[in-house]
Amino acid sequence: MSAATLVPTGVEPPAADRSDRSGRRVPWPRVADAAVVAFFGLAAFLIYRPLWMNLSGGYLQNSAQDQNMWEWFFAVTAHSVLNFENPFHSTLQNFPDGVNLMANTVMFGVGVPLTPVTVVFGPTVTWAIALTGGLAGTAAAWYWVLSRHLVGTRTGAAIGAAFTGFAPPIISHGNAHPNFVALFVLPFIVLWLLKLARGERVVRNGVILGLLVSYQILLGEEALLIAATTLGVFGLAYAVMRPEQALSMARPLGKGVAVGAGVSVALVAVPLWWQFFGPQSYPGIEHGLRGNDVAAFTAFATESVAGNEDSAAGLSMNRTEENAFFGWPLVTLMLVLTVVMWRDVVSRALAVTMLAMAWLSMGALLIVNGEGTSVPGPWMLLFDVPLFDSVLESRFALGCVPLVGVLLARATEKVLRLPVRQDWRQAAAIVWFSVLTFALLPIAPTELVVGERGTTPAFFTAGEWRRYVDDGSVVVVPLPNPSDADALHWQVKSGMEFPLAGGYFVGPDGEGDGRYGPEYRPTTYLLQQVHETGQVPEITDDDREHALDDLRHWRADVVVLPIGDSEHQVPLRETLEALLGRPGEVQRDVWVWDVRSLTAPAVTSAEAVSSTR
Repeated sequence: MSAATLVPTGVEPPAADRSDRSGRRVPWPRVADAAVVAFFGLAAFLIYRPLWMNLSGGYLQNSAQDQNMWEWFFAVTAHSVLNFENPFHSTLQNFPDGVNLMANTVMFGVGVPLTPVTVVFGPTVTWAIALTGGLAGTAAAWYWVLSRHLVGTRTGAAIGAAFTGFAPPIISHGNAHPNFVALFVLPFIVLWLLKLARGERVVRNGVILGLLVSYQILLGEEALLIAATTLGVFGLAYAVMRPEQALSMARPLGKGVAVGAGVSVALVAVPLWWQFFGPQSYPGIEHGLRGNDVAAFTAFATESVAGNEDSAAGLSMNRTEENAFFGWPLVTLMLVLTVVMWRDVVSRALAVTMLAMAWLSMGALLIVNGEGTSVPGPWMLLFDVPLFDSVLESRFALGCVPLVGVLLARATEKVLRLPVRQDWRQAAAIVWFSVLTFALLPIAPTELVVGERGTTPAFFTAGEWRRYVDDGSVVVVPLPNPSDADALHWQVKSGMEFPLAGGYFVGPDGEGDGRYGPEYRPTTYLLQQVHETGQVPEITDDDREHALDDLRHWRADVVVLPIGDSEHQVPLRETLEALLGRPGEVQRDVWVWDVRSLTAPAVTSAEAVSSTR
């Protein structure tokens, strides 16, 4: 077997499919390509139809606070581009420390080119484009790579690409994580690695690989790490099965990867330095043990034809982390294909990699239907390795998605080109497509649920805040955090003109490790407790002094409590009045405390505490 056998270059359809007897090009293949891509676009739109129908007030219900966060990311990127500011850092939330945007999933690869869209139509449209275009674009990219380079039938390529773009784990992340939806660069990274393995124009293709990797870094580093791990496992599996052939590929592949690494380092060295060593950077973030339950692989995802509200509830963290849920019919089919296609080396390596990635995603110790076992998994070797230590191990099941897609494409090609009589081949095709329908229809995605977004206080949209803000921050009560980030949306609706204390992002805690949201200060804890319990605590002098210290830390100009936004609004107002020693004033639809006199540098702590009594 030659290197070319592993990855056939530009697999051509039969001559009858591509030209007539005069040698002129027949347009059918192009029509078929256009139809497939149009289908992907329509499917992606139908999944997000409720959001597109209500861009002014729609909110993906299962995104928790992530839609607020992502729209803020897109808005702050556009703000930085328009104002020629440093795009890697912003103090518009978590004021005055700010946010290291490179250390967050900002997706500059989408946010920067779509800046005109964000400016003209708003970040919700950019959010909808990133999600919808991500699904369709990923499927289209895989279709192009599969149909031109990996399989010889457009039917097989379309089936494999459709699964890769719309698999249950991808749809789950489609509720809230465009960085795990917009994966359209990864198929081309795979393709260029294969070109290098074949020894094709090593330097030129190495440069292209470096450009692709650099762009993927600006789309999502975590997806790149999972893809690299998957490719590494595949390469190891193939090398064990075909050591001589793997050895012949190693030299051009190594040279090309070295060239690509040099190009990529030159392009993204500064952003990566900022991410790991710049202000508000952190080495990693601990998530605890988050492996997939073995039972999750055969269960059905929430947003699938066979799924429901409860089908994944007990086997996943939340609706956006249903990282397995391939359904028992597809899992059964893949196990059967592993056996049937075992003699084909490439299919065997793909199947072994698929099983290895599934095992890796199960975490340090296997859990079966909620019951822990003592069976260790390979995650035991990786959980504290740099970069891997910040990834939810259950997400490594995403590496199975393209592997399943390619296996489905290859199996379809083999069935359609069986070396048997035409009528037998037709019968085999009928059986195969019936099996595919049985395996894939139950996991076909349904449209995502969209709810109605809350109203932004007129205090912000009408510009009333300008009367109270000089060069300090706005403190919204309760302070914005990962469980309540509506204030980020209010800031966006106000034109990103004032900074916020608190926020929703990933940054360092007091010890330098990563955490979600800002490090809580005493007043943050106090107000959050009142927000959750509705009980007004006894306010002491220490509480008042802490409040003044915290307001000064935030360089606060105004404290804002929206009217009617919290069911415990009255206890919150009473707590603020006790802390600040003065009643608030109503401005439109909020309570306001002008604290500039308390946070002015000339006022000592003792004078400020005395003035609040």
